[in-house]
Amino acid sequence: MATQNPSEVKMVPTLGLTGVTINAMALIAPGAFLWTTYQLQANPSSAMNMWASVFIATAIALLTAVAYSALANRYPEAGAGSSYYFAEASVLHKEEHRHFKFARLSKFLVGWASHLYYWIYPGVMVAFMGLLITYIIQTFYPDFGAPWQEVLVCVVFAGIVGAIAYVGVTGSTLANIVINVIQIVALVTFSVLAIIYRAQHPAMHYLHTSALSVIMPHDLSGLIQQSTIAILLVVGFESATALAAESKNPGRDIPRGVLLSLVIQAVVFYFLEYFAANYFINTGYHAAGKTGFDAAFASGAPIGDMAKIIGDQMLGGNGLAFAVILAATVVIALIGTALSCLNTGVRVTYAMGKDTELPLVFGFLHGKYRTPHVGVIVLSVISAIIGSYGVLNIDNLTQVTLISNIGTFLLYGLTCLICIVAFAGAMGRNFLTTFIFPGLGALLNVAMLIGVLYFAIAGGGTTQTDTIIAGAFSLLWLVVGFAYLYIRKLVKGIPILYPEDHKANLASDSDIVLETGGDSALTSGD
Repeated sequence: MATQNPSEVKMVPTLGLTGVTINAMALIAPGAFLWTTYQLQANPSSAMNMWASVFIATAIALLTAVAYSALANRYPEAGAGSSYYFAEASVLHKEEHRHFKFARLSKFLVGWASHLYYWIYPGVMVAFMGLLITYIIQTFYPDFGAPWQEVLVCVVFAGIVGAIAYVGVTGSTLANIVINVIQIVALVTFSVLAIIYRAQHPAMHYLHTSALSVIMPHDLSGLIQQSTIAILLVVGFESATALAAESKNPGRDIPRGVLLSLVIQAVVFYFLEYFAANYFINTGYHAAGKTGFDAAFASGAPIGDMAKIIGDQMLGGNGLAFAVILAATVVIALIGTALSCLNTGVRVTYAMGKDTELPLVFGFLHGKYRTPHVGVIVLSVISAIIGSYGVLNIDNLTQVTLISNIGTFLLYGLTCLICIVAFAGAMGRNFLTTFIFPGLGALLNVAMLIGVLYFAIAGGGTTQTDTIIAGAFSLLWLVVGFAYLYIRKLVKGIPILYPEDHKANLASDSDIVLETGGDSALTSGD
């Protein structure tokens, strides 16, 4: 077992609770997702259930967040590894070989599957940025929007986000504080104005007859269909767990940051903005020759349309200016989202590289900035490529989004199971937070994954084709991962399952050292 080199460059702990929480909040980004997903959520067949589905999605996310928080509290030395570290540590804490022989396999499966989320999701954000910038520019220059122009926007955006991540998480935290403040102010302004608009225009025909109608579910099938979309809004809270190596007090701040980021962004701001937008929707809203939810579903930017109506009626005819300002804040929010996901993704990759489960070059840190700079460069390039592919048409964007979603649900479901394993038999454990909640989280994440795939395939047409492509790619990714393990076994003799004496070989004095992606050691004693 290799020991830590004293001269090795390490990550520097600089983050307090605020820094940890802010970085996770940036990925959840309610200001960005209201704009980018409302059109899809406005499907007339299920749109009346929109707010209720956001509530259910948040509840599922909170169950998963409890599992992450419990694991972060149990393993504060996880460093950059997050779920990848938790997967091995939870198994190696067991006493019998029949348990811990699967430790390497479980950690690799979790780490490899997480890359479907962490390495694809930033590219999806890059594609969203390309579409949004195109919308803003077309407002003033209608001829803008050639494929090469959209691709150029994606490449530039990926480069900017990569540059911020390259200089380190401290700089990223400062950027994310500004980003969160801007999008929250814009979000609250839009929400308050939308609610006031309805109060001042009682004669309009509103699709929801009352505030109670907004928050109540209207039919089961529509609620399930909406929930499979809404669950995608609340991912990102777990990014805090990849910052343990850069946290001053990871045992205290990481568990709190996981839960705080989700509560602040989802419970407070998602609930507000989705209430306001649905409380506002009425037959006076026209787009593409349609009204109400039909118009929102047919529009390329329904929140922009609503902002124009509100601005024209309540801001002295400045609807266009209000819409453009709101779009600009979404641009800023997308920067924070892409940055936070890239930061998380490269740190999990760094953990796997440092553990030699990926090429060792990914385990290097920059001498000055203490960042996993190789991973940042590689992921920035991949994000530019994925974004450039996704921005070209809706089918491409659907494919890469579904791949990211599959990775998300796999990672969340596996992490909930890891939590159950980690605390099984532990003295003094909280049965509710270490078994009941994670068990429900695992079950519901799997259910949501099945729901996403089912409704996409059942829809037929190009959506069905896109889903099959995404599913095939995800399956191929997992096959490649197992092939990689097997080839390493043949070439380097590295066993896929740990041998009988593995745990004994890790012993050093009275502790057992587990070297993974963290900069600290794991001991067998609790």
